[in-house]
Amino acid sequence: MIVLLQSPGCYHIPVRWPGTSCYPVAMKHRPRKRFGQHFLHDPHTIRRILAVVGPGPGDRLVEIGPGQGAITTGLLRAAGNLDVVELDRDLIEPLAHRCAGLGELTLHRVDALDFDLRSLYPDQRLRLIGNLPYNISTPLLFRFLDQADCIDDMHFMLQKEVVARITATPGAKTYGRLSVMIRTYCRAEPLFYIGSGAFTPAPKVDSGFLRLIPHRPLPYPVQDSAFLAHLVTRAFAQRRKTLRNSLQGLVDTQLLRARGLDPGQRAEELSVAAFVGLANAACKTPLSP
Repeated sequence: MIVLLQSPGCYHIPVRWPGTSCYPVAMKHRPRKRFGQHFLHDPHTIRRILAVVGPGPGDRLVEIGPGQGAITTGLLRAAGNLDVVELDRDLIEPLAHRCAGLGELTLHRVDALDFDLRSLYPDQRLRLIGNLPYNISTPLLFRFLDQADCIDDMHFMLQKEVVARITATPGAKTYGRLSVMIRTYCRAEPLFYIGSGAFTPAPKVDSGFLRLIPHRPLPYPVQDSAFLAHLVTRAFAQRRKTLRNSLQGLVDTQLLRARGLDPGQRAEELSVAAFVGLANAACKTPLSP
């Protein structure tokens, strides 16, 4: 069975089709630049993705941006049911046609940035998979972090550079806000890289396949997540500035020293644990007059 749920506003309109060929032969689709569409087509990469994700019966899989269904069919066959989130309405009918008879597919025609994952299966955690559009991959990652309590794991195709930034260690040039914020809440594992030729149209950069597993519990408990996010953003806003200058008006020099930090250090030298510890202390310590 195939179910379509549309969300143009704050309501859902269910439309049901039997698992038969209700649609004409899959239409050709011109990738849309505004959606950041690069469709995966390489069979070897598809098999490799399905192998590392390892979908199975009982998994609550949610695919973000299925596109033309390169991995959708394999996920659906393995799990028997699948939710997909796709904004481009021109991809909905071809995708339904391609997946007919493979299992129970629920299509959510909605922007993933607005989608409430917690509303899907309140009693089960989700497994997210997707080829995230390069132009909005960072906002999407932060959106999913906000809902990490309902997520078991995440597997995403991202720009190779983004994967490098997420997994960078303190002191590296690529270590920054994304590294700290993602790894505060998740364990990050770069799995393999994907050449641009695996996609149509071929992007100008290579991609990476990344696994994120939400921490339970957090290794470094966060007192105020909004304050942590603000502090990390300020710290990395101008990378050449020292902590004394980048955090001026937010964190006292005295508190930096009390935390064992040199006010002359730069943000890229601090570990995830150091950032969380500093934020926890600063959010409940009034600034000196």
